[in-house]
Amino acid sequence: MVRNVFGGAAVKTYRCPGCVQEIRPGVAHVVAWPADGYGDESDRRHWHTGCWRGRDRRGPGVERSRNAPRYG
Repeated sequence: MVRNVFGGAAVKTYRCPGCVQEIRPGVAHVVAWPADGYGDESDRRHWHTGCWRGRDRRGPGVERSRNAPRYG
């Protein structure tokens, strides 16, 4: 299941699983959760809209430190 959250309705900070960056309050984004209906709120994931749209083109997520080289 997927739901769009408009900027005015976004009141908390979340971590996007696509880019591992924060989604700040006031930023429109997407919430996704399993369609089977057997989950609770902890199964929901908040994504930047662009990250959600490009999720099938991304490689495995690698979390880097702030000072790590971006490529190489």
